[in-house]
Amino acid sequence: MTTSTPSTTLPLTILLAAPRGFCAGVDRAIQIVETALDRYGPPVYVRHEIVHNRFVVQSLEAKGAVFVDELTEVPDGRPVVFSAHGVPKSVPKAADARGLFYLDATCPLVSKVHREAERHYEEGRQIVLIGHAGHPEVIGTMGQLPEGAVVLVETVADVAGLQVRDPDNLAYATQTTLSVDETTEILAALQARFPAIAGPKKEDICYATTNRQAAVKAIAPKVEALLVLGAPNSSNSKRLVEVAKTHGCPAAQLVQRAADIDWSALAGVRMLGITAGASAPEILVEEVIEAARARFDVTVEELRTATENIVFKLPRALLEDRVAAEEV
Repeated sequence: MTTSTPSTTLPLTILLAAPRGFCAGVDRAIQIVETALDRYGPPVYVRHEIVHNRFVVQSLEAKGAVFVDELTEVPDGRPVVFSAHGVPKSVPKAADARGLFYLDATCPLVSKVHREAERHYEEGRQIVLIGHAGHPEVIGTMGQLPEGAVVLVETVADVAGLQVRDPDNLAYATQTTLSVDETTEILAALQARFPAIAGPKKEDICYATTNRQAAVKAIAPKVEALLVLGAPNSSNSKRLVEVAKTHGCPAAQLVQRAADIDWSALAGVRMLGITAGASAPEILVEEVIEAARARFDVTVEELRTATENIVFKLPRALLEDRVAAEEV
């Protein structure tokens, strides 16, 4: 697509990466909160940020969602939603103990990692998880199994010092939002040190992470600067900045909104790349484009490297009325 606005200001071509923005798991998680609000009325409680984006969180808060850190903050009799990143098994267990009604918005691709880790554990293997310490997804995955069943590595250097129970009885899993290139290097180190290590039937890094990184690789060499719309606590968004910097655009940066952009630093730029992390809505991209139009004579182009058509179903609990009608 190509659009332009006549102006006496300097020209700026914006090259949009595609795919960008919301993935199926994020879209499903937001729909779960919105549907719960419609069905049960506000307030609906959400344990942790449903996805890592303040705009999304604030939009849901305006509709009646209440975000809390722990279940102890949820009053009896109100529904609670678990975030898209997944939770340790102790969380639904605690909700059951209190009789809380909960909806699990864990991305199905994260749930896949959980089930595979459980399968390997049941077969007697210790799991090596490639991921970032402290990230909610990592906490959730490690919390699926007893302490010590999963060990975490973050870098190639971690692999060298890794202590395991049985080097010949291991499996690996990965966080779904990692850098594809960096994970490949860590995995190569793991396989070199532990040749018998087993892997998932299908890679754990999700399609959306892979596609967005591939799109950034395609536009990075073509632009002078690149903006990634996303939150500072969003793993997949931060990885997009890293990918851009290592594939042709050192002047890549993470911004949350148009208001965060230092336009003076872009004064000499004539080709600007824009993408958005998987938890950033397209409205934020549009906001940046409009802010650019106020300063430049803007032409917008898009470079698409993949087409996504994946949709995840809502939890059965939210579809029960429709299911009951279909079964009659």
